[in-house]
Amino acid sequence: MNHDRYDDDYIIDILRSVKTIALTGASPNPARPSNGVMAFLLARGYQVIPVNPGQAGKLIHGQLVYARLADIPTAVDMVDVFRASEYLPEVVEEALRMEPRPKVIWSQLGVRDDAAAQIAETAGLKVVMNRCPAIEYPRLIA
Repeated sequence: MNHDRYDDDYIIDILRSVKTIALTGASPNPARPSNGVMAFLLARGYQVIPVNPGQAGKLIHGQLVYARLADIPTAVDMVDVFRASEYLPEVVEEALRMEPRPKVIWSQLGVRDDAAAQIAETAGLKVVMNRCPAIEYPRLIA
C-alpha cells in the first residue's frame, strides 16, 4: 500500500471497527500529545490501554499501564504508536506475536517506516502511518 495518502473510507472503516486500542508510548504528562490523544479516544468510547515500561502498574486517565504489548490480558484491535520511527519495526514485531493479533497498526504524526508497514501488511494487518486518530476522527466521523 502507498502510505503517502489514504482513502477516507479506509480510515473511516478503521475508526468505526476498532474498539480496543493499545497506546504505546503513553505518557501521564498532560502536556504530551499521547496523553491528549488517549483522553480524546477514551471520550469517544474506545477502550484505551496505555503501554509504557516506565509507567507500568500506574494509571493514566484511570487506565492501568502495561510495560509491553505482551502483558495486556485482553484482545487489542489496534496498536497506536507514539514512539519514534526507529522503534516502529520493534512494535510491529511485538504486535505480531500477540494472540490474537491486532487488526491495525497506526503510527502517529511523524512516525513512519515503510519496511515495518510491509511486514505488518504481509501478516494481514491494516497500517496507517504519520496520522493521528484525534485529527482523523473529527474530520471523518464527528
